[in-house]
Amino acid sequence: MKIEITKITKIILVNFSIFFIAILTFEIFFGYFFKENNFGYIMRSERQKDKIYEVIHNGEKYIYNYKRNYHGFRGKEILPSKIKIVFEGGSTGNQRFTPEELTIVGLLNYKLKKIDGNFEIINASTDGKTTRGYVNDFIYWFKKLENFNPNFIIFYTGINDSNISQYEKYDLPWAEDDYSKFIDYLKNNSKIVELFKKVKFKYFNQEIRKEYEVTKIKEDLYNDFRFVDYQTAIDLHKNYNNVLLVEQFRKRLDLLKKKIEKFKFTPIFITQIYFDGLSEKKLFLINETLKNFCKKNNYPIIKLDEMIYNLELYSFYDEMHTTPKGNRIIAEKIYPKLLEIINKKKGD
Repeated sequence: MKIEITKITKIILVNFSIFFIAILTFEIFFGYFFKENNFGYIMRSERQKDKIYEVIHNGEKYIYNYKRNYHGFRGKEILPSKIKIVFEGGSTGNQRFTPEELTIVGLLNYKLKKIDGNFEIINASTDGKTTRGYVNDFIYWFKKLENFNPNFIIFYTGINDSNISQYEKYDLPWAEDDYSKFIDYLKNNSKIVELFKKVKFKYFNQEIRKEYEVTKIKEDLYNDFRFVDYQTAIDLHKNYNNVLLVEQFRKRLDLLKKKIEKFKFTPIFITQIYFDGLSEKKLFLINETLKNFCKKNNYPIIKLDEMIYNLELYSFYDEMHTTPKGNRIIAEKIYPKLLEIINKKKGD
């Protein structure tokens, strides 16, 4: 009996060893562990995602797939070499809880494609990102994309940078503990995991995440609603200053400037507003600092905060995140200026 158990144990160990060697050999030849531009433990949470969401915006229900492709961008697969326009932002640019075609980027793409089928904005936004996060994208993400050389990168920025502590929380694209880094490293570079995800997304990705509470208009958000436009904000915030906030933002902008010069693309900055415009003094100050930075460096900027004089009710579902209604308003405002900047650079 003991001999039989020993034989069975040996058989199991031999089979396990063969299986392990086969897996190891497969990963060595087909995985990404030894490739120069593998993602390491970076960006796993923002790559190869396909989740089904069910949300309600302005009383209408939407069921859609939130996808992030192999290279980390929101949407379909695309070769980095074919990407000419990139959109950078935080959750207000990513818009995870909105169908892609109804996001600001999706609506801009619809307009641009009617002019030129080669125009397409690829969304690189990830939740919580500030200007420091944009800089980190060039260091840890974009440089790993083969032949990635966009002509334009749009920076939809302001809200997250107006929170002094925000950049400390979300701008490093990896887990903090060593165990999570190790697991992310394996998942990020394994060919088997990649193939498993493709099968899962195609055949077994049936769970629908109902996010009604997320996109529900925040209670009391529009009680006693008063929109603060730019001219009103100038007078309202004329005596406000925050040296630390401005200094931190300027430093992050200067770091971003170095990346702009190194990668030689045309930046396009867009200022932001809250649901009630510019009642928040920190955002107003950040916008003004950004305008001065763009003026000093001769960078194109779309001053959204100066272009919207009022907003329809329920254009936002909370203080900072827009509904499809709000996205349409913003896209309509942004589009003519964006097209002007693109055409001007093409003609230079």
